[in-house]
Amino acid sequence: MLKKQYKKWSGLLFVLALVLGMVISPIAAMKASAADTDPTLEKIQKKGTLVVGLSADYAPYEFHTQKNGKDKIVGFDVSLSEAIAKKLGVKLEVKDMGFDALLGALKTGKIDMVVSGFSATPERKSQVDFSKVYLKAPQTMLVLKKNVSKYKTLADFSGQKVGAQTQTIQEEQAKSIEGASVVSLQKYPNLISQLTQGMIAGVVAEKTISEAYVQQNKNLAVVNPGFSADATGASAVAVPKNSPALVAKVNSVIDKVTTDGTFDSWKKQANKEMFAGENKSYWDKYGHYFLSGTGITLALAVVAVLIGTTLGTLFALLKLSSNFLLKAIGNIYVEYIRGTPLLVQAFMVFFGAQILGLNLSAFASGALAMGLNSAAYVAEIIRSGIASVNEGQMEAARSLGLTKNKAMRLVILPQAVRTILPALGNEFVSVIKEGSVISVIGVGELMFETSVVQGASFEPFVPLMITSMIYFVLTFSISRMLGVVEKRMNR
Repeated sequence: MLKKQYKKWSGLLFVLALVLGMVISPIAAMKASAADTDPTLEKIQKKGTLVVGLSADYAPYEFHTQKNGKDKIVGFDVSLSEAIAKKLGVKLEVKDMGFDALLGALKTGKIDMVVSGFSATPERKSQVDFSKVYLKAPQTMLVLKKNVSKYKTLADFSGQKVGAQTQTIQEEQAKSIEGASVVSLQKYPNLISQLTQGMIAGVVAEKTISEAYVQQNKNLAVVNPGFSADATGASAVAVPKNSPALVAKVNSVIDKVTTDGTFDSWKKQANKEMFAGENKSYWDKYGHYFLSGTGITLALAVVAVLIGTTLGTLFALLKLSSNFLLKAIGNIYVEYIRGTPLLVQAFMVFFGAQILGLNLSAFASGALAMGLNSAAYVAEIIRSGIASVNEGQMEAARSLGLTKNKAMRLVILPQAVRTILPALGNEFVSVIKEGSVISVIGVGELMFETSVVQGASFEPFVPLMITSMIYFVLTFSISRMLGVVEKRMNR
């Protein structure tokens, strides 16, 4: 009897095990499959390109140099990005933009990852995922060489101004210095400029960065005022949230290159490239950056003025409309645009277009933002010009049988143009100068290229002087040409 029951239960257990195996196996397979991929990794592999965002004014991490007559972004962060792209089996595309735009670009899908000496702070961890740390660098203070004996400890900076890059661990450490006031700027070269001019006492920088500047500028020195070990910069790769498979692949690359000596060789190569071509003249090394930036600045201005003039005319007519709704639309647009900074509008267009599914380039986003901004001011210029035309002109045109729209287009607007031309010329000049704001989203206009030269040359002041002269020549030439046109129209 017991033997029969044993056989019976053995058979049931066998059947149950078989059924459980059939159920569990697919689930286990699904989990294994899920661990091998994630939405971000699938997106990268589907398009065949890894888009990496960085701020290439941070030598030797990433910076611009000239190779075979062409501009190229190099540095050990770029080398790491190339190794990750190779691991994923895709091509690498590098996007250079302002440091404070990187996180927004990653979250909105403009870029696939950030490799830019990015520290995994708690605030950033709540927004994106991070890989393992690939480089640790203690925090130091850059000071003028003549002041080395004056600033030895953090307490010595009490009552002084201390500089740091915005949204970085260095900024946090600068703010922790008791009694010091912090000057936060986006670009390191601008901080160095203030330091060399004696406007600030020191600049908080990772040891790797500070040593690079000291190697180039003999008037600077590095001091270790006593930052805590917790303040050590820990650079990691940032990727979108919920990307475990991508993080795993990035970590495998980091593990390999940091243990087999590859990363050390990348650092040596970056240090070597920082000072390549020193036998060339300043203009031979960096002149093409200024020329390229000037061309893009003019292109931005032309596109922005075309958009601004077209939309500005439309909104001016809306403001003059007798229809309450149309008039309200015109007034709301003009007041809103004039009441918000162009920088905010540029970010809204750049990131907002991506959220809406429009993958606009940095140039297109910048030109559109400038055009929309200019339209509000042009609308007021045209509205005032139309208002300056005698009301009798409209009455005369209507009495001759013209409709109101035709009278406005053929009679009023041509007369208003002569009145508003000087103001429109001033707006065009303003648009050229305001283009410098767009550099923050990675448009290679003149001010962007100036920061590139500052980062590559470790010279903060000379590039600004050259840029100021270029802006002056552009605006002065345009003003004179508009003056000639105005005189001919007056005749």
